[in-house]
Amino acid sequence: MLLIYDVVVLGAGFSAIAMACNLIETLPPSSSIAIVGDNPGFGRGTAYRTELYLHRLNVPASRMSLFPDRPNDFVDWLERKGKHVSGADFASRGDYGLYLRDTLAAHLRKRKCRVDFIKAKATGCIERYARTFGFQLENGDEIAGRHIVLCLGLGNAPIPVPVDSLTAAARSRIVRNPWRLSWLRRVRPDERICILGSGLTMIDQVLSLRAHGHRGPIEVLSRRGLAPLAHVRHPLPPADIDVGDLPDRLSAILHALRTAADEVEDWRRVMDALRPRTQALWQGLAPAERARFLRHALAWWNIHRHRIAPDVHQRFQTLRDDGTVRLHAGFLHSITETADALAVNFRPRGKSGEVGVTVDRIVNCTGMERAGIEHSPLLRAMANDGLIHADPLGLGITVDEGSRVVDAQERVHDNIYAVGALTAGRFWEITAVPDIRVQAQAVARAVADERAEAL
Repeated sequence: MLLIYDVVVLGAGFSAIAMACNLIETLPPSSSIAIVGDNPGFGRGTAYRTELYLHRLNVPASRMSLFPDRPNDFVDWLERKGKHVSGADFASRGDYGLYLRDTLAAHLRKRKCRVDFIKAKATGCIERYARTFGFQLENGDEIAGRHIVLCLGLGNAPIPVPVDSLTAAARSRIVRNPWRLSWLRRVRPDERICILGSGLTMIDQVLSLRAHGHRGPIEVLSRRGLAPLAHVRHPLPPADIDVGDLPDRLSAILHALRTAADEVEDWRRVMDALRPRTQALWQGLAPAERARFLRHALAWWNIHRHRIAPDVHQRFQTLRDDGTVRLHAGFLHSITETADALAVNFRPRGKSGEVGVTVDRIVNCTGMERAGIEHSPLLRAMANDGLIHADPLGLGITVDEGSRVVDAQERVHDNIYAVGALTAGRFWEITAVPDIRVQAQAVARAVADERAEAL
């Protein structure tokens, strides 16, 4: 017998836990919810499972509540746990993961409706009955739901050049997924390390290496050689900027923002003014302007927008200043092996010749892939069947303004939603907690309203 739930949530990261808690709060007692995912640390995802105290949130604690209408929820939890962290501080990501775990557990204890956790990966989807979709699971089971919420997040970006032709010994010195922290135990203190990518993941892994006793040189390679900038301990108020008055062409927008930054004490005031209006700014851009942004401005946007805690930045800057960490801007050409090492060959940015660095280990910190569908067997199957439609710029899937999924025929599914990074094509800023929590609450309320109308 096919078990049919009122809501099936597919995923096991932050978006899924936000959906689960909001659905439990919103749906009537007679409702049933299935949460389907194979992540062993449900709700904590990759980022919040870390236990290293140096891995900090990139957003102050006062903005990290799971619920937008209860802004002090996380700060209050920290206080109850005896953590001496103020709302302006950057709490550890491990503590945030524990907060998510405790919040979910509290909701389950007082839940009004049935909630089943199904540890499996969905591999296929088919409409079994009118407005009811069935999901094939990799363990051979099948479940179905009247409302579906896709919270499938992102996959790890692959090594950007082929490495399969290397010997097994050489491949063993390439860390494809740095979040499997067991690799750190194999690193000798004097090893020469090359990190591919210079974003937030790179910062985390540099600090992890130092905490585990590594003292060797670290070469960092990315296309533009840009590292994340820092928050300030005492931020000034956001600048007075009306996003509606900005031009509609990217070059003119950037010029206006640079001018605004020159006119204030701290450029962060301009970025903070944009934060609550970024989605509207993105949606006001024509498709060609969005593509131009991704090609030319994304790297600079990331380092200014996604900043790191001041003390974390200081630790990293110290390593740059003493020469332990060196940043290279260039285009990776190949990875080859020598007698007992690896050669990373690249073309420096702005130059025609190729250079190389010889290292003992390579760490892939190119981050998460852009919000596509290739990492998920379920999304690939749904795309092949026309149930979803990939965003033209590769930013997840097409959704409407209410996060409802749009199919290949441009028809809106009124009972299939997407939450989180999968909706970046429409919302752009939808990978951080402050944005996802608002979206999850809105989707939960929409599902509850639709269910009430159907009764």
